[in-house]
Amino acid sequence: MTEAILLVGGKGTRLRPLTARTPKPMVPAAGVPFLTHQLARARAAGVEHIVLATSYLAEVFEPYFGDGSALGLHLEYVTEQEPLGTGGAIRNVASRLHSGPDDPVLIFNGDILTGLDIPALVDTHRGSGAEVSLHLTRVEDPRAFGLVPTDGTGRVTAFLEKPQTPEEIVTDQVNAGAYVFNRSVIDTIPAGRPVSVERETFPGLLAAGAHLQGMVDSTYWLDLGTPQAFVRGSADLVLGRAPSPAVPGRRGDRLVMETAEVAADAKLTGGTVAGPRTVIGPGARIDGSAVLEGAVIEEGARIRDSLIGAGAHIGARTVLDGAVIGDGARIGADNELRDGIRIWCDAEIPAASVRFSSDQ
Repeated sequence: MTEAILLVGGKGTRLRPLTARTPKPMVPAAGVPFLTHQLARARAAGVEHIVLATSYLAEVFEPYFGDGSALGLHLEYVTEQEPLGTGGAIRNVASRLHSGPDDPVLIFNGDILTGLDIPALVDTHRGSGAEVSLHLTRVEDPRAFGLVPTDGTGRVTAFLEKPQTPEEIVTDQVNAGAYVFNRSVIDTIPAGRPVSVERETFPGLLAAGAHLQGMVDSTYWLDLGTPQAFVRGSADLVLGRAPSPAVPGRRGDRLVMETAEVAADAKLTGGTVAGPRTVIGPGARIDGSAVLEGAVIEEGARIRDSLIGAGAHIGARTVLDGAVIGDGARIGADNELRDGIRIWCDAEIPAASVRFSSDQ
């Protein structure tokens, strides 16, 4: 297998304000755009040609990655004029594929951080004779996911919507967002209209008697759809819990990019990233957080499990816990922001004006 389709067209609305100016796959995780980790892992698995299905802020991808040669890849870009859903996006890029009808094509979503054994998924696909194979993962609480039960051989038996009652939870296996399609199956997806592979393509294939195979892989897996998950994923990459050959430095308690300025007595822990041209002031304490390019953290600030957008400014002694600060926002000194609060891009909060916590 030498080809893949990468679905990177979503608006990332759950990640706002991070995605107000940047498409979700381009938000930095562990020092580089998240998409870099996915491309590097695909290349390490033997993929050579990847077509990116773009839509929202599509113009930012090609200037950054170019033709992919720096990563040892051949990249192409196809932009949807109107959102087409997962299946429609796959069909929309089919003309750029070089595979024959029976060749496998890897398809993966641009918001999943995973340690999936990609060659094993392809081997499972070929060995089972399936038309489509799905990466499945087990989750402790599957209520937020569509369920994918399989028989004793791993063959998919149903696709079930998010369960509403305990009786509907018939399996803990869920769709993990990576697939192998025979090229011929891609060509059967209707063209020119929105199509969901989860709600239309997969159930339709199953109803028609097609062979869909599931492979349960219980390595690291995280849907980066929320700011809290994104921050966690970035930290896990730095800490080495999530695999990637694209982390720009040694894994450990922190990642400080080359042009960052960190005061000698500042303490960065828990997989914290200090991005390019960031400034971390004296006595600052930052744990499990990502400080993006050009942001400034003043002296004595306390930051935990938070994401600080590019060019943002955090005042002295301010406390952030589980907060998301948009690009260019300015938070004055002696504020306290907690519990998932989001501050929009370029917003300004005066000194000592906000004290927010869950017990107030």
